[in-house]
Amino acid sequence: QVQLVESGGGLVQAGGSLRLSCAASGPASERSNYNTGWFRQAPGKEREWVAGITWSGSSTDYDDSVKGRFTISRDNAKKSVYLEMHALKPEDTAVYYCAAKSATPWVERVPGNFYYWGRGTQVTVSS
Repeated sequence: QVQLVESGGGLVQAGGSLRLSCAASGPASERSNYNTGWFRQAPGKEREWVAGITWSGSSTDYDDSVKGRFTISRDNAKKSVYLEMHALKPEDTAVYYCAAKSATPWVERVPGNFYYWGRGTQVTVSS
């Protein structure tokens, strides 16, 4: 089992920045390698993929809506994944979730393929 805990959300004005963190714990997190993705869900909308990173960190990918503004990174020694968000827009307002799945050489985008999910952190961007 892997437990994921997100942090770093909050209220920010449009154009501002936030840094989200996702910390992994649990016995399985010590034994296995995981790819990680960030997803978000706004009220009344489906959960959508935002960004992903492979276990090694060698591959990253972003949804077009955040490309150039968000950066995903990881520190495996700290069992943490980060999402740097800049030039935030009101449409970025959502609950942000991190999710993990077994390592592959490619970045996974499909929510159903992730095994472990955090409880989310709220990001609110005011106009």
